[in-house]
Amino acid sequence: MHFQGFGLCLGLLFTSLNAEFMDDSVEVEDFSEHSEEIDVNEGEHSSEIKYKTPQPKGEVYFTETFDSGKLAGWVLSKAKKDDVDAEISIYDGRWEIEELKENGVPGDRGLVLKSRAKHHAISAVLAKPFIFADKPLIVQYEVNFQDGIDCGGAYIKLLADTDDLILENFYDKTSYTIMFGPDKCGEDYKLHFIFRHKHPKTGVLEEKHAKPPDVDLKKFFTDRKTHLYTLVMNPDDTFEVLVDQIVVNKGSLLEDVAPPINPPREIDDPTDVKPEEWDERVKIPDPSAVKPEEWDESEPAQIEDVNVVKPDGWLDNEPKFIPDPQAVKPGDWNEDMDGEWEAPHIANPACRIGCGEWKPPMIDNPKYKGIWRPPMIDNPDYQGIWSPRKIPNPDYFEDVHPFLLTSFRAIGLELWSMTSDIYFDNFIICSEKEIADRWAADGWGLKIMVENANEPTVFKQLITAAEERPWLWIIYLATVGLPAALIASFCWPRKVKKKYVDAEYKKTDICKPQTKGALEQEVKEEKEKIALEKPADVEEEKKQSDSEVLEKEDEGEPEEKSEEEIEIIEGQEEGNKSNKSGSEDEMKEADEGTGSGDGPTKSIRRRRVRKD
Repeated sequence: MHFQGFGLCLGLLFTSLNAEFMDDSVEVEDFSEHSEEIDVNEGEHSSEIKYKTPQPKGEVYFTETFDSGKLAGWVLSKAKKDDVDAEISIYDGRWEIEELKENGVPGDRGLVLKSRAKHHAISAVLAKPFIFADKPLIVQYEVNFQDGIDCGGAYIKLLADTDDLILENFYDKTSYTIMFGPDKCGEDYKLHFIFRHKHPKTGVLEEKHAKPPDVDLKKFFTDRKTHLYTLVMNPDDTFEVLVDQIVVNKGSLLEDVAPPINPPREIDDPTDVKPEEWDERVKIPDPSAVKPEEWDESEPAQIEDVNVVKPDGWLDNEPKFIPDPQAVKPGDWNEDMDGEWEAPHIANPACRIGCGEWKPPMIDNPKYKGIWRPPMIDNPDYQGIWSPRKIPNPDYFEDVHPFLLTSFRAIGLELWSMTSDIYFDNFIICSEKEIADRWAADGWGLKIMVENANEPTVFKQLITAAEERPWLWIIYLATVGLPAALIASFCWPRKVKKKYVDAEYKKTDICKPQTKGALEQEVKEEKEKIALEKPADVEEEKKQSDSEVLEKEDEGEPEEKSEEEIEIIEGQEEGNKSNKSGSEDEMKEADEGTGSGDGPTKSIRRRRVRKD
């Protein structure tokens, strides 16, 4: 067990050193003010991050970084919302271009929604319209709820390419093709993907909502970090929604949207009417059943309990509550204004047992049966649940390729929020995923590096949590103390002592206090053992000698008795000395004196032989 514990200690020590080494190797870069930073573009160390505005590589339809500090190309709306009070119908919410409040990269700016409880609307034209044909659509941008979010959205709209599109008149009813992004109100966290599909026969645009994601979206709204939102629509009529480059929702435009793209082939005939004689009753009362003669419907459900008697001391004429005799009308009471003053009522102290009219309690009536009803039987005329007949849907169509949506040529943000300082950055619309990924690496990836570098350590997080909830200290102590105790029990060196039964028996026997009678009994036992081992003549001599010794002891001669006691006391003193000596001397003396386990017997035997 000692070697196993030693091996366990070495294993734990090796593991801790390895973990410390790995931690050191991971934390190569530190993004504090006094440490060297990474130049993600050049791969060299410098005193601070050398931010460079992301540059798209490939064909793009729209990009925006806001690093210039100007809203070049963006148009503020001057429209008003319909069906809203004039005071709040104006899009007068303020926009600013700022750096992040926390974990910002010097030189990296974004568009910030600054006003609370106001309507905001801003839009910009694409470099060229996006036409849905044979290329994917990729829309990507960043959002940071710097102050959290109470109620509001951070979604974008891709405005349809129509002749009446005027960015200054952009408002909530402006025609759009796609709406995408996060939205929250109350405890409902959403990630919208809505597109407007045009009915090929009627020409009416109908909103189609993608199924909600299967993941918990709350952390993206509450952690106050910059998150990357990406929408991918493919020409094969599939879609993907990603957050921080992780797929959170995907599906088919034909199957995973509501309402579905294609209407049903048949519909209910609106002119069909249910016949009057149609019987939908599954069960009916049994017409052959008759009420029994003894059935009494007049009996009440409950009756008074005749076995209960009014308690003694019950006061029938006393009220349960009386005016408080100690109450006094307030000095500022004005009867003209406040009315006639009445003292507040208190429980009547005389009603210790009860007051008022006494009534016996009610109990269930054993004779009650209620109204008689015939039993129910299956309806022989049951025809089932009626439903109108089906007719071909006059508006039916089959769109096998819903990806071919209305083209769009502008991007806009039309938002209402109860929280300010919502940060937007690094918009891109393209058709190649590689371009969007590279764009994200040059912008959002750098923000993530800074956030991770400034993330508090696990120890700091535990301390912060314990400050808010002091009871966590008990859990911390138990978590640390129990493993420490187990490790100490295995690793702490322990001195192993061999058990010598014979030696312990000898020490105990020698050191045990003995009386005169015990000594005499011990002498007799020794004589019997010696008699079995010695010849007859020696045994006879021993008997004579022992008898002489005993006679002398009885006659009060102290010489022989004291000499024999002295010999035994000397043996006791030797045993006591051996107890106080070191463990090696003790073991050696025990081994020499015990032999087969009768150490005290042999020791006394030698002394007796020498005396004889």
